[in-house]
Amino acid sequence: MWGTSQAFRMYPIRRKQFPENLKKNVSEKDFPGLDVFICTADPYKEPPMTVVNTALSLMAYDYPTEKLSVYVSDDGGSALTLFAFMEAAKFASYWLPFCRENNAMDRSPDVYFSSADHCRSSQAHKIKEIYKNMKVKVENVINRGEVSELYITNDQEREAFDKWTAGFTPQDHPAVIQVLLDRSTDRDITGHCLPNLIYVSRQKSRTSPHHFKAGALNVLLRVSTTMTNAPIILTQDCDMYSNDPQTPMRVLCYVCDPAIEPSLGFVQFPQSFSGINKDDTYGYEFKNLAQIHPQGFGGLRGPYYCGTGTFFRRRALFGDPSTTLEAEILELCPDSIVNKQIKSVGILALAHHVASCSYENQSRWGSKDLNTGFRLQCDGWRSIFCNPERAAFLANATINLVDVLNQCKRWAVGLLEMGLSEYSPITFGTRSVGLLTGLGYSHFAFWPLLSIPVTVYAFLPQLALLNGVSIFPEVSEPWFLLYLFLFLGAYGQELLEYVLEGSTFRKWWNAQRMWMIRKLSSFSLGAAEYFLKSIGLSTYGFNVTNKVIDDEQNNRYSKGIFEFGVPSPLLVPPTTAAIINLSSLIWGTILFLSGGNKEGLFLQMLLAGWIVVNCFPIYEAVALRSDKGKMPTKITIIASLLAGTLYAASSIIF
Repeated sequence: MWGTSQAFRMYPIRRKQFPENLKKNVSEKDFPGLDVFICTADPYKEPPMTVVNTALSLMAYDYPTEKLSVYVSDDGGSALTLFAFMEAAKFASYWLPFCRENNAMDRSPDVYFSSADHCRSSQAHKIKEIYKNMKVKVENVINRGEVSELYITNDQEREAFDKWTAGFTPQDHPAVIQVLLDRSTDRDITGHCLPNLIYVSRQKSRTSPHHFKAGALNVLLRVSTTMTNAPIILTQDCDMYSNDPQTPMRVLCYVCDPAIEPSLGFVQFPQSFSGINKDDTYGYEFKNLAQIHPQGFGGLRGPYYCGTGTFFRRRALFGDPSTTLEAEILELCPDSIVNKQIKSVGILALAHHVASCSYENQSRWGSKDLNTGFRLQCDGWRSIFCNPERAAFLANATINLVDVLNQCKRWAVGLLEMGLSEYSPITFGTRSVGLLTGLGYSHFAFWPLLSIPVTVYAFLPQLALLNGVSIFPEVSEPWFLLYLFLFLGAYGQELLEYVLEGSTFRKWWNAQRMWMIRKLSSFSLGAAEYFLKSIGLSTYGFNVTNKVIDDEQNNRYSKGIFEFGVPSPLLVPPTTAAIINLSSLIWGTILFLSGGNKEGLFLQMLLAGWIVVNCFPIYEAVALRSDKGKMPTKITIIASLLAGTLYAASSIIF
């Protein structure tokens, strides 16, 4: 894996854009249309007001509103989410002109109004009151769990909510497509046209696979092609709001460059997070994944697709640069012209048709995230990494360890699906995109398999130490220096990269600790789930990351305290490792002081000591804490029994 990571270090590229010069070369009327895709799946884990803020921030881009359309995919099929966006559509008529007139940089209402400096003018105070009233209304509906007649103001809204019949469930329901704003007819309070806003809940059936987020994005691609068919598509997570209204202009700097445009597939922005505490307890900056490695790909075929913050050329999703795939119907061609209003009967009928759960049967629709970018590059497309000083997008960092680990477990399953498929980057990739790019993608595709050596090093030397058995070279042997060099070199290289990217030692320390925890828990269980599925003994599930922030959790997170709290199998491996390593360190110290094999046991004690220092938050959560975020007693008992079982087994082996 160290060898594959060297692919990122061969040809790194840093780019800079000058959007202020764009209009000198391209007229605004020649700007391409932009379709924005936002995906949400659960109104309780992903609060509708969070999704609304994301949508409003993107609708308020410094971009011609007549060329902008926002599609919201509600995979939870919730009337609560639809209601929230009906209210958002009304608020947009005030919010968009306010942002335009005040040249606001923060265009998420929650973020903007959280600053006291932004609320001093009478106009800002008035808009804030309108926003607060909308927020209270939406949250009241969420708390009630239904949209009552009290909140339905006209026949059009009533007709929309009548689709939620008694048999309508998140897993089984017809397609619902609701045009909330139509740029051809809807105007803001100053008379400017508003961008299109379309709510989409694809058809679901218990008998048809729906492929989670990948399926939702495929439906949005088809629905948008039939309704607006903009040449540029932005895919966005529901909590990843715009932090820079000039972002589309940065993208056009590349899209409108005749030297780049013919082979440009997508422009990728890094995932950035707000609300990260001082030392980034859970390593959520993802320096390597979000910044260092994408820059390293820059001199090859370009960065990978991260699943959010990505501007695609629609044409790239329909074949290679020289050949356009033949669509099932003419209206799904990327160059087809939509000359009807989006509310017309024919357009809506076709949109509902391509949103049906059976449409993809026996078709080539599929894949998401890393695999999507990889396959595009295999087809001959290139990508560009755009990392401006001001982050283009921001989301709230997850502050619960179990949610962090669950998210990484999903990644592990998806990565192995890619790495062990017929399109594996180590075989198909190296032939299609070259050795270095293939190795770079292989580094990620086989990441979960790192859980094997990490698990071995977390348990085997320590169990041997508990039995007084030396398995590493003695200090006086030459091989000892090799082990020491590899250990210090690997950590030293990563620390240097972190520092050069403007991070701190404490952030690096927390990132490497989380690296160990993820490999022991998320990646090991994710790999197990993948292999069980491969032999038909398990099925994949999709756990939506909880976006709800609890005040007590937030307070502990701000102090750098780990949040365990909820019993989860993901907590068992690191807790077991913590118990065994502490026991082996104590026993090794006793052997060392009593005159045992000091030279032979030194490396094992060094390794155990390193892991013990990393596991301090676990010991604290097990023995020293009494708050709700402490380690669940159930997990402590299971881990202790497992540690005892492993020791008993090792006593027989050693």
